[in-house]
Amino acid sequence: MIKTSKELRDALRALPQERLVRMNVAADEILECYRVLKKGDANIVSEILKGQGTFYEWDHYPEGDVYDGETHAQYYYHAHREGEHGHFHTFLRKKGMRESVAPVPYDGTAEWPTEEDEIICHLIAISMDSAGFPVALFTTNRWVTGENWYDKADVIDMLDGFIIDHCTPSWPANRWLTAMSMLFRPQIEQLIIARDLKISEWRSTNPDMDVFEDRDLEITSYLNISVEDQIRAVKEVTEGRLD
Repeated sequence: MIKTSKELRDALRALPQERLVRMNVAADEILECYRVLKKGDANIVSEILKGQGTFYEWDHYPEGDVYDGETHAQYYYHAHREGEHGHFHTFLRKKGMRESVAPVPYDGTAEWPTEEDEIICHLIAISMDSAGFPVALFTTNRWVTGENWYDKADVIDMLDGFIIDHCTPSWPANRWLTAMSMLFRPQIEQLIIARDLKISEWRSTNPDMDVFEDRDLEITSYLNISVEDQIRAVKEVTEGRLD
C-alpha cells in the first residue's frame, strides 16, 4: 500500500505517460472545484446537503442518490462512523459494465440483486472531515451496500466508468468526485486488491461463515489521504517527465 511520499513518487514514475497526464488533469479539476466553491463560501459536503433539511445518520444524500443515466455511475453521501463527518459511496451499475463481466460465484445466505437496474458494484468510499475535505479512502464488505461482488480485476476495470457528467445536485461536487477517482487511481487500485485479500483471509479463518454477510467484517481496506500531497507529487513527477 502506498503510504509514504517516496512510495507515492515511485509509483507515479512507474505509470504510463497517458495515465499520469490524466491524473494531472484531474488535479487541476479538483483545484478548480475548490476555487469556485471557496468563492461561494461552500465545500463539497455542503453542496450535497444544501436544501436537504435536517442531516440524519444513515440517510442517503441527496435523497434518491446521484445517478448519471449515460455512464451509469452513481453515488451518495451519508454518515454513521466515528472520526469523520460522513463519506461518499461510489458505484457503477450493471449497464455501465462490460457485457462479459459477471459477479463472483456465490452460494451463501443472502439474495444478491438480479434486476439490471439494481445490480451495482461498489468502487470506493471517500471519508470526509467536518470542513468538507477528504481524509481517507476505503472499501467495504458486500453486505454494507447490498452490491453484487465482482473480482478485483473487474472492479479496477470499472473505475474508468465512474463519470458523473451533469449538473445536479452540484456541478462542482460531481466534477470533484469524478476527478478524485482518477487523481487517486493508484491507491484505489491497491485498496481494491487489498479488499479481495482481506475477504480471502477472513474466509480462511472463518470457514463456517458467509464472509460477504459477516457483520464483524465491514471495512475491508482503508488508507488515509491528503489531496494536497497527492497533487504536489503528481505535479512534480509530471513536470520532471516533461523536462
